[in-house]
Amino acid sequence: MTRPIRFLAIHVFMLCLLGNQAFAAQPAVATTIAADRSIGQRLDSRLRAIATLRDVTATVEDGIARLDGQVIVEADRKLAERIAGQLDGVRKVENRIELSSKLTDRFQAAFDEVADKLLRLLAASPLLLVAAAIILFASWFGRFMARRMQLKRLRSPNPYMDGLVRRVMQGLILLAGILVALDLLGATSLVGAVLGSAGVVGLVLGFAFKDIAENYIAGVLLSLRQPFSPGDHVQIENREGKVVALTSRSTVLMTLDGSELRLPNALVFKSVILNYSQNPKRRFDFNISIDASESIRRAQALAIAEIGKLDGVLDDPGPSWLLHEYTPSGVVLRFFGWVDQHQSDLGKTRSEAIRLVKAAFAKASIEAPRTTYHVISERTPAEDGKREPGHDEAARVDTSVNRDIDQQLAAARRASDDANLLDGSAKGTSP
Repeated sequence: MTRPIRFLAIHVFMLCLLGNQAFAAQPAVATTIAADRSIGQRLDSRLRAIATLRDVTATVEDGIARLDGQVIVEADRKLAERIAGQLDGVRKVENRIELSSKLTDRFQAAFDEVADKLLRLLAASPLLLVAAAIILFASWFGRFMARRMQLKRLRSPNPYMDGLVRRVMQGLILLAGILVALDLLGATSLVGAVLGSAGVVGLVLGFAFKDIAENYIAGVLLSLRQPFSPGDHVQIENREGKVVALTSRSTVLMTLDGSELRLPNALVFKSVILNYSQNPKRRFDFNISIDASESIRRAQALAIAEIGKLDGVLDDPGPSWLLHEYTPSGVVLRFFGWVDQHQSDLGKTRSEAIRLVKAAFAKASIEAPRTTYHVISERTPAEDGKREPGHDEAARVDTSVNRDIDQQLAAARRASDDANLLDGSAKGTSP
């Protein structure tokens, strides 16, 4: 066979082979188109079954589903894509659905959603009534149990702790009732969200109201420690007065001139507290100067004897003295005495002791320091009648406890709006 004839034969053979393949591919293409049409029809029927997706059209080509149309909310757009992706034969979804910008569609969607929620609420009204009844019963039962905890065997001597325990018991019972009600409504998942939100809100409020929280916690700790009682005479941060009340936010004092003083609990808790009333025995002292030429021993013996004779001055511990200072102009003697604050007033007793010692020194001719001039004059009979009273007259002086502000203190305690965390916890009668 010559070369041209061989080439012609090969060319004819190739044409025949390609023709056979073309005839064989036609049924396969026809089958794919039919399958895509069937998938598209099934997808359309599913989309039209949903009211919000009736305006969505679907076409399928070579296993790729393309969605077109408009919906009102994003959730419907994702729903259509999910439905298309679940059909057998769809290997890819092209979501070309757009959100409708028509105001009427938005209003209609909102109205439909509200109506749907109202219908659901109406359908669940019996369960809501039962859940509300459970919560109300839990609230009543919590209050009942809190009142029952006032039994003597359950009560704490600290009034604040007693109230705190009862409030915690009431809160736990109410919380249990709320959990039961949420479980009945099938909303237990809401509990975690509420608790998480409460934690975040509590953290934010803690930073925002740091001072208030600090004062409240300090009030709790002061109530537990009880460094003072109502009526105690205290000094806190150079502020002096008698305790009126300890509230959840502040410590209320009444100054010795009758003014009300409120100190933040945080300041009181962190400060040095000087309680004059804790110990019923209290010491007073005063200084007297004598001339350097006078006998120190004679002066101190005379002064100690006069102080010991004074009503209100204790024998145990008895009066004492020390040489406070020696200067070229004279000698300074310091004398001490003790009183029972429940029986005698410190200021009155101290004042009377100074008067008695001064009178005794004058009678014994114990001179004060001579500074510039030394003038000696004889007493006249008229001046003798003006001499200082002796011990017999001093015995009749008033050294009783000073109760000038006691009535005001009691009135302030009664008028206090806040609960006094010190009530019922006094450790004794304050002077």
